[in-house]
Amino acid sequence: MKNKSFFKGKVAWITGASSGIGEALVNELAKREAIIIASSNDLAGLERVKAGCSGHSENISCVPFDLADTSGLSQIVDKQISRFGRIDYLINLGGISQRARIDETPLWLDRKIFEVNYFGTITLSKAVLPHMINQKSGHILATSSISGRFGFPLRSAYSASKQALHGFIETLYLENKKNNLRASVIIPGRVRTAISIHALNAEGKEYGKLDEGQANGITPNQAALTIIKGIIRNKREILVGSSELIMLHIRRYFPWLFFRIADRIKST
Repeated sequence: MKNKSFFKGKVAWITGASSGIGEALVNELAKREAIIIASSNDLAGLERVKAGCSGHSENISCVPFDLADTSGLSQIVDKQISRFGRIDYLINLGGISQRARIDETPLWLDRKIFEVNYFGTITLSKAVLPHMINQKSGHILATSSISGRFGFPLRSAYSASKQALHGFIETLYLENKKNNLRASVIIPGRVRTAISIHALNAEGKEYGKLDEGQANGITPNQAALTIIKGIIRNKREILVGSSELIMLHIRRYFPWLFFRIADRIKST
């Protein structure tokens, strides 16, 4: 029963909400009667997700913006605070992946990936944070990846940007325990989304392929339910996936074994 009523009436802001895990989270939180702010750079996708939440769509507001352009984010946050009075959950899911070797990745592409994955996420989080401090409650989540805990072929900038988020979120938590704030990192493994299709190649164009590992991953709905359980249990790291998550434990406890097998894993 707690799981059904936990989010009732709470304001949850979800980025990356027009597809994948974000779309699934909108659906699941809508069922739980949360008030949802759904954001991405795809307004048509957001409207489709909202329309798909039959019986709950009146509690969903579509607020499109591009994480690559953070210049107007403070005004967007102020507008949502004026409208809803508070933000209880900020769930940063928006981001972009990569499929290119380090030697073929131009520096501007590294910067672009960081601009979306790291700076876009922390800009929104820092704009919401003072309001959560004032209300003496709130939970900020950022999405990393299992490759946000270790390096992985063809994902140098992606891995680095996600690792940076761990440091930011952990520091945010330590600084704001006294303000009754919570902070968590979501760590997905293989989830059946289009993230590899939209990943950037060495030219900054879409990779355009669904990775084999991605295709065999858990569903976005399964991922959303795991995240919801993690929020309810106040887990600071929410692991999302299946057998591939063992790589986290191998990297931590048997680093020599990790480096022996990591480059043998099919990375595309």
